Parts: sequence; C-alpha cells; structure tokens
Amino acid sequence: MYAEVKKLHIIEEVLKINSEATLSALEDFMKKSIKDENIKKGPGFREFSGIWSKDEAEEMERIIAESCENIHPDDWK
Repeated sequence: MYAEVKKLHIIEEVLKINSEATLSALEDFMKKSIKDENIKKGPGFREFSGIWSKDEAEEMERIIAESCENIHPDDWK
C-alpha cells in the first residue's frame, strides 16, 4: 500500500510543475528508467518452456543426477 501512496504523491508533485523543460526531462528520465527496468528482467522462464525434446531433457536430468547429486564424505572434512 505504501507504494501506491508514493505514486499519488509523485503525481501531485508533477501536476505542480510549470516548466516545459522540466516536464520533458522528467518524461525522458521515466522512459529511460522503464526501458532499463525491462532490459534487466531478461527473458522469462516461460520463453524456455518446451524448447528441449524429451530425449534432451532426459539427458540433462541424467547429467545433473550424475554430477550434482553426489555427496562425497571427504568434501566435508
């Protein structure tokens, strides 16, 4: 809820701006911020869903089972 209050406060402050240059600068800043935010997110998980065949998925599971799920007692010493 706090984020919504912050947004309303920002909107109130923007409505008080009379300078066209300030509004343009604010608009440019917001566009860049939104663009940067979208770039940082990267591709979503769903974009990769279903790209492997069943054989490829089974091979990956086998490789993980063989290499990652082994506990070596000497590693804890």
